[in-house]
Amino acid sequence: MVAFAGHALPIHYATGVIKEHLHTRSAASLFDVSHMGQIRIRPDGTNLVDLCLALEHLVPIDVLGLATGRQRYGVLTDRDGGILDDFMLAKVPGELFMVVNGAQREADAAYLRDHLSGGCQIDTMFADRALLALQGPASETALTRLFPGARDMRFLDIRDATIAGAACLVTRSGYTGEDGFEISVPIGVAEGIAESLADMDEVRPAGLGARDTLRMEAGLCLYGSDIDETTTPVEAGISWAIPRVRRSGGDRCGGFPGAERILDEIDRGPGRLRIGIAPEGRAPMRAGAGIFHDAETPSPIGIVTSGGFGPSLGAPVSMGYVATSHSQPGTRFHVETRGRRLPAQVTALPFVQPRYRRA
Repeated sequence: MVAFAGHALPIHYATGVIKEHLHTRSAASLFDVSHMGQIRIRPDGTNLVDLCLALEHLVPIDVLGLATGRQRYGVLTDRDGGILDDFMLAKVPGELFMVVNGAQREADAAYLRDHLSGGCQIDTMFADRALLALQGPASETALTRLFPGARDMRFLDIRDATIAGAACLVTRSGYTGEDGFEISVPIGVAEGIAESLADMDEVRPAGLGARDTLRMEAGLCLYGSDIDETTTPVEAGISWAIPRVRRSGGDRCGGFPGAERILDEIDRGPGRLRIGIAPEGRAPMRAGAGIFHDAETPSPIGIVTSGGFGPSLGAPVSMGYVATSHSQPGTRFHVETRGRRLPAQVTALPFVQPRYRRA
């Protein structure tokens, strides 16, 4: 157990990280991710269209075009184009629902209150709601026993659900690269719902160690490691989240913090890029390790931001940043690990292809 964002979080249970990871890939695992921040944004004296347009002044995604009952990924950017946080945003009848990172939840709520103009109400649900993530190919089978409507949902759908007599919100999404669901539940019934799921044959509890190895294999960014205020969405390889309507020439081009730099990088290319790193040996290459052109060059050309062992691959996996000129798959370099420079090469992300239910 570790302390994080006011919560005691399990790194792993008795079976250990590797078995939890592999069970998620083959069946279903239950993660308690209640440390994440859940925020409701509701019109107050205005309408939802105006609220969506106001939020677009803070984020580079298409909020206005998000359909009711759907969710999408986005980032909060600063005036220099850096990333203040990444989040999932959903539109439910009459309001918006946002899930943000646990370490940033207080700062994000304050930022939204400070920068969204009048006409909306921002409600944090940090003390009132828990968040459970049921992930893996058997997650639909398991959740359907408690919420039959789960079987009709597709990737990035959000639905109201009554589970154990409580009003819940269910999204078909997650942070593992597998099919799965995130379930926002009232804090008073969270333990009972979690136990009901964990008692099912397909489901085992899993901790944040497996969540980290799963998201690395899926090529997903971790805020504070792979993305932060020093990285732009383009450098991070997540510019796919910025749609055409918000880009140069789009109907609602720019208007968000850092737009000039971010749109220029989309058009001209950034100076560095996030890459997948495949070590040529068995030694994991972890966050903070320098990347060098060869075994002798004194100056680094990049840095590792995430790294560890990939249980699905039976091999180490890492991600990091290098100069764009060194970012093509197959490019070889050396990474300084425990005082030695070991060979590695750029590999395409993700390491393991996602298995979301898109239809």
